[in-house]
Amino acid sequence: MVRVTDYLYIVRDDEILNGEPIIWGTRTPVRAIAETWRMGVAPEEIPLGMPHLTLAQVFGALTYYSDHQAEINRYIEQNRIPDELIDPLARNL
Repeated sequence: MVRVTDYLYIVRDDEILNGEPIIWGTRTPVRAIAETWRMGVAPEEIPLGMPHLTLAQVFGALTYYSDHQAEINRYIEQNRIPDELIDPLARNL
């Protein structure tokens, strides 16, 4: 079941990522956009790497993240790949 939020582009779908906040019409979680932004990628550049998203959707996700940082940070931590599982060559990218 899709549940709308108070945010224009953000929904929750129990069948996608167990209800984690996503961009409507995609399977892209808010956390993916927040993580990309936190790595220093400008919002205007995020659609270059995620061309299925519009700039408005990116800003919508960042607005949601700004208002729900603790929640999204929990999702980020839950989905973090432990350092010991990352190939040492990939860590330097």
